[in-house]
Amino acid sequence: MFSVPGAYDRAITVFSPDGRLFQVEYASETVKRGATVLGIASPEAVVLAAEERATSKLQDPSFMWKIFQIDEHVGAAVAGLSCDAHILVDQARIYAQSNRLLYDEPIDIEILTRRIGEIKQLYTQHAGVRPFGISILFGGIDRKGSRIFWTDPSGAYLAYKAWAIGAGGDAANEILEAEYKDSIALDDSVLLALKCMSKVLEEKIDAQKIRIAVIPTATKKFTKLAPPDVEKQLKKLESAKKAGTK
Repeated sequence: MFSVPGAYDRAITVFSPDGRLFQVEYASETVKRGATVLGIASPEAVVLAAEERATSKLQDPSFMWKIFQIDEHVGAAVAGLSCDAHILVDQARIYAQSNRLLYDEPIDIEILTRRIGEIKQLYTQHAGVRPFGISILFGGIDRKGSRIFWTDPSGAYLAYKAWAIGAGGDAANEILEAEYKDSIALDDSVLLALKCMSKVLEEKIDAQKIRIAVIPTATKKFTKLAPPDVEKQLKKLESAKKAGTK
């Protein structure tokens, strides 16, 4: 059956003659069409930011999630199919709590990412299943400091100082590559995240369209910024832009 043209991109995930896994590539395309999310690691904190897309004016803006708390010291930002994200986020929470029960310590961000990557990889090699249409940025504070890890639909994962994924990922990464510094402060990280989102949205942004979460190295406690706090940071960004044009 696999000699039939197009058979390599049907329900079963198998290698095509040129070594491609089409189902995984399709899942990656789903991520590229998803909302933009990013993570920034600094000596003072990890910052996670996400674009929130409302499909209707009647939709409750508080009932949209692209950023999740996994444990006290770690959060996740997702791009792609939200229904797939909930499954993996719940599994990540179980891993994090199991690690505390077994070892009496918070889970390392890399270990957590690798375990979720292993689940994703399993769904690329069995018949009757499809790959998860989701990429996840895990960000948190562990014994090695501020960490950002990315995992894609294939199960592969990489570490980053700062990274963006989703529909506006390329545009956001251009800004991150140009302006990120190893010594960046917490407030500057938040402003940089908002600057990336402003570029991606290409319009005047407000606190209802952006979600921000921070995990300071001092407290190692995941905290979502309330809309009024995000609004204050947006005003700072606007003031900085005006000062730069003078």
